[in-house]
Amino acid sequence: MRILIIGGGNMGQTYARSFLRSHIATEEKMMILEKSVEKATELRKMNIGTVHHDPAECLPLADLVILAVKPQDVPALFNSIKPFCHEQQVFLSIMAGVKISSIRKGLGVRKIIRAMPNLPAQIGMGMTVFTSTDEVTRIELVLVQNLINTTGKSIYTEREDALDAATAISGSGPAYVLYFMEALMQAARDMGFSESEAELLVSQTFRGTIELFGKNTYSCSEWIRRVASKGGTTEAALQSFAERQTKQSIQHAAQAALKRAVELGKTEP
Repeated sequence: MRILIIGGGNMGQTYARSFLRSHIATEEKMMILEKSVEKATELRKMNIGTVHHDPAECLPLADLVILAVKPQDVPALFNSIKPFCHEQQVFLSIMAGVKISSIRKGLGVRKIIRAMPNLPAQIGMGMTVFTSTDEVTRIELVLVQNLINTTGKSIYTEREDALDAATAISGSGPAYVLYFMEALMQAARDMGFSESEAELLVSQTFRGTIELFGKNTYSCSEWIRRVASKGGTTEAALQSFAERQTKQSIQHAAQAALKRAVELGKTEP
């Protein structure tokens, strides 16, 4: 299978490297289409596939086309590549907010998969939610999921609107985690730790807790009860969270992200 990645930015490079590292694809069958001459020159030095500047050279050869450009570039992109698309190709889009109906209309293709990855995909720890049109065969869907899973884990959904929810939870989620980490690091510094010590304290606590959660069957609530002794320090912190409705604030923030994702979908390019 020949793969063409359109867009040589961070996510385009992430996919190319992940596919090659997992040996699901070979460098000979990997192509990247990049409009920037400067960036194309940089990409050629990375040995992650054949880099092209003209869609006529590569698009007709591709079995799978990955759309990894910024949403604002969509109109120009569709105009430039539509003449070279054909119905047997599978199109995987990771363009935020660009709906399947727009891709179908803009390119005249029917086999479309739309995915929402997140930032940790860059280190093989990503979370991707994806959906597809009925024209994508089961074999094609499994093949694409195997490719996606080289960057982490994935969930398939039959509902395209679930990608808005995925955007609010896993897409934006890394920023929520980092926001909480930043607050704890500041608290640690206020308590007398140096900046490097605060970063180590917090990052290792998060890393260890995630590993602990993943290797056991206890729920979050059960783990919290195991940590929080009656009348102890953890209970005091949890009581403060409860008084300030921290849990409700987090849930409200996620809903705000979902609302914005839906709004952006209505005003897509």
